[in-house]
Amino acid sequence: MPLITIRTSSNENKGIDELLKAISLKMAQLTGKPERYVMTSIQTNVPMIFGGQKDNSCYVEVKSIGSLNPTKMSSELCNIINEILGIEKDRIYINFEDIQAKNWGYNGSTFG
Repeated sequence: MPLITIRTSSNENKGIDELLKAISLKMAQLTGKPERYVMTSIQTNVPMIFGGQKDNSCYVEVKSIGSLNPTKMSSELCNIINEILGIEKDRIYINFEDIQAKNWGYNGSTFG
């Protein structure tokens, strides 16, 4: 049920699979939820301007049914994105959203 969507202006395709796997594993650890429920996705080469500059930047959405710790997660996610894609941490925005279980569908039903 954790969903992590990454949009980046980077057109670098090297490291994408590594990034998706690293974030999936880290989110399972940070939320205490089984990795089999974690979904990660990435869109590269997204037109973006951050702070008036076209340097590589990144927007991340994290959605989960509870178990969010934005302060810790922000640090961990920025570190991973910086290490793998080389995007500076001060060019990454992250939006965290806690979803009610009744509003999260899966396998023909909902979690709540």
